[in-house]
Amino acid sequence: MSLNHVRRGSGEPLVLVHGIGSQWRIWEPVLDALARDFDVLAIDLPGFGHSPHDGTGPSVEDQAVRVVRFFEEAGIELPHVAGNSMGGAIALELARMGAVRSATAVSPAGFWTPRERRFCQESLQLSRKLLAGIAPVLPALLRSPAGRTALLRQLVWRPWLMDGEAALDHMDLLTKAPAFDACCAAFADYTFHDAEQLSGVPVTIAWGDYDLLLLTRQRERARRVLPGARHVPLPGCGHAPFSDDPELLASVLRSGAHSAA
Repeated sequence: MSLNHVRRGSGEPLVLVHGIGSQWRIWEPVLDALARDFDVLAIDLPGFGHSPHDGTGPSVEDQAVRVVRFFEEAGIELPHVAGNSMGGAIALELARMGAVRSATAVSPAGFWTPRERRFCQESLQLSRKLLAGIAPVLPALLRSPAGRTALLRQLVWRPWLMDGEAALDHMDLLTKAPAFDACCAAFADYTFHDAEQLSGVPVTIAWGDYDLLLLTRQRERARRVLPGARHVPLPGCGHAPFSDDPELLASVLRSGAHSAA
């Protein structure tokens, strides 16, 4: 069974991969802009969004292998790929495998210290428990700009700009994602490594100035580890920055793919 996904536009294929607990709709603020230049496929990873858990392992590497299988299911070869957070790490692993034409990673996981990784894991687990615990009042909170700001600031720097119904859908699917716990635990075994193996693929790393989950200082570590990549700061943006500044993000993703030319 193929992964749940949406497909828009025409041109060279560009596959979008979300982060842990998220879904394809996290990319919605930039989809139409990207679809003017690309055949865009935004996917739900197995066990997230509306994709069933299909037995894919929880590691970043296992998920990268599953995404390659999705390429075959969708009838595309050597697409461009962009990913956010865990999806950013998957994008870099796809580049390592030589399975993509270019890779753009937005706040990718894997450039952490052990302490920063534990902070990420514990923050995500706590947020999920909190959201599940306040489920009866969650719709009212997330439909309010003030409520979105209180609940989502660690992930989105300008939560009041998010669509309330989209935010509610995101948080509802986060609390229900069957793959969440195993994927979060698997972070303990993942750190980005062997940068030279990506040398044949154009790589862009973009990081928000206000990332409160994979802390912004990690982008300097990524710059040292991947000196041959294109490194782009995202002013005024948080960890999942697509609603923070859709125009900027669409431009970064577009230029990341065009760098393969």
